[in-house]
Amino acid sequence: MAQTQELLELDSHFSFGENWSHYAEKIDEARIEEAEKSLIRLVGRENIEGKTFLDIGCGSGLFSLAAVRLGAKKLLAVDLDPKSVETTRKTLSRYAPGGNWDVQNISVFNLNAEKLGFFDVVYSWGVLHHTGAMYQAITKASTMVAPGGMISLALYGKTPFCGMWRIEKRIYSRSPKWAQKIIEACYLVLVRVRLALKGESLKQRREKYWEQRGMDMYYDTRDWLGGYPYESISPEEAMSFMRELGFDQVRSFTEPCIGLLGAGCDEYSFTRIATRR
Repeated sequence: MAQTQELLELDSHFSFGENWSHYAEKIDEARIEEAEKSLIRLVGRENIEGKTFLDIGCGSGLFSLAAVRLGAKKLLAVDLDPKSVETTRKTLSRYAPGGNWDVQNISVFNLNAEKLGFFDVVYSWGVLHHTGAMYQAITKASTMVAPGGMISLALYGKTPFCGMWRIEKRIYSRSPKWAQKIIEACYLVLVRVRLALKGESLKQRREKYWEQRGMDMYYDTRDWLGGYPYESISPEEAMSFMRELGFDQVRSFTEPCIGLLGAGCDEYSFTRIATRR
C-alpha cells in the first residue's frame, strides 16, 4: 500500500509537466501534422476515426490533439502532473475548441473503467516506464481497453547501460536547476562528438528534430536526462507480457540500441483477444 501511495505522489517523479508546458509553446501546424503521422503509423487511421481514445500521460497535449484531429469521436486525456493537465487543456482549447474531449488529473493507477468507460484505443507513449511500477501500470492501462480494442505503447528498450542511466536520472531529477544545466551541457558535448563521427552536426540535428513526431531536441533531452523513475523492457518481454494479459501484437517498431548515450522507445500496438479479466 505504501509503495502504491508513493507512485501517486508527484514529488516522487521528474517534473514532466513543467518541461512540456514550455514545449507546448512551440506547437504549430507542422508539428501537429508530424504527430498525426506518428499516430497513423502506430495506431492506424482506421482505428482512430470514429473511435473512443484514451491518452495516458498526455504531457503537452500534442497527441491528444492529433487524435481529435484524426477523427476520434471521444477523447479522454489523463496525467498525474497538474501542469500537464493544464497544458493539454490549453492545447486542445486552442486547436480543437469544438472537439468532444476531456482532460483529467488522474494517475494510471487510479484509472477505473466502471467510472470512465472502456476505450477503443488506449495510447501511452513514453510514459508507463516512468511510473515506478511499469508492469503494474501496463496491466492497469490494459483494463481500460474495450473488447476488440487496441492498446498502443512506447516503452524504453532494455540496454546494457540501463543501470547507469537509472542512477543519472535519479541524480538529475533531484538536483537544483544549475546542476541540471551542467549535466545537460556535458551530455550534449558527448552527443556532439558522436554526431561529428557520423558526419552530422548538432545544429543540423536540432533543426530537423521536429520531424520526429513533432518533438523538440532540447525538451526531449531534458525528458531523457530527468525521466525518473526509469524502467526498460525488451521486445520479447513486452510481447510475452501482453500475451499473458490477453493481447495479440498488431504492429511493432523496435530497434536494438547499445544505450551508451541513451535509449529510444520501442513502439507496440496490441489488440485484445481474450475476455476481460
